[in-house]
Amino acid sequence: MTADEDFPYRRIVDELRTEILSGRRAPGTRMPSENELAIRYRTSRPTVRRAIALLSADGLLVAQQGRGTFVRSAPHVRILVTGASFRKHRALGLPGFNAQALEQGQRPQQVIREVTTIAAPPEVAVRLDIDEGAPVVVRRRRFLLEGEPVALCDSYYPAQLVSGTPIERNAKIRGGAYAVIEDPDGPIRRRIARSVDELVARMPVPDETEALKLPPGIPVIRVLRTVYDDADRPVEVQDSVVAADRHEFRYEEQMR
Repeated sequence: MTADEDFPYRRIVDELRTEILSGRRAPGTRMPSENELAIRYRTSRPTVRRAIALLSADGLLVAQQGRGTFVRSAPHVRILVTGASFRKHRALGLPGFNAQALEQGQRPQQVIREVTTIAAPPEVAVRLDIDEGAPVVVRRRRFLLEGEPVALCDSYYPAQLVSGTPIERNAKIRGGAYAVIEDPDGPIRRRIARSVDELVARMPVPDETEALKLPPGIPVIRVLRTVYDDADRPVEVQDSVVAADRHEFRYEEQMR
């Protein structure tokens, strides 16, 4: 391709990207047709198609069969991890994800995918300080913002710890699992004290791409969180996979 032939392509990509990122083309807006863009930029449909393909690979556009190409809706949540924010949300009786999304004016939803008892995987067993293969209860959930999936989260608990509690039932828990763990009148009666997060960025596997409705080229962040009580005993391991373009993490620590 010559420099002259490449110019309309780069101009289309640059101008449409600017329009989308600046908000001039709002999420959900239908893009002009290939013919309309070809006329606007005085170029060919194949050149327009190439530019649209690049913007789609960047996660800015999404094609809908039989309807056209649209600006991708990508709800975004900022996750603040501090002891103060955890206690504030616990006092409100809300899970942390729901509380932070609501504070940012977004509509959160959690969908239970499965609740079951399995043999502890090695990564989970070592963090829960139990034998590999020991029984654990896992709660698998999908998190949504404004109806769009943004994260998958599998939470593991020692089966002996949560036996007979709502944590092992296939149903939502009022206030979340920590309300059960910290209930002073419940069977566990432990106070959450701290957590340790391990983050790894990578490309998604096919099941994650489907469950999170990820366009090509969008990475995910795996967050492996171990939660401890005030006696420094692990009570939960969360294994989350989150869409990288829909999350922002901020950690604050009080250094003594």
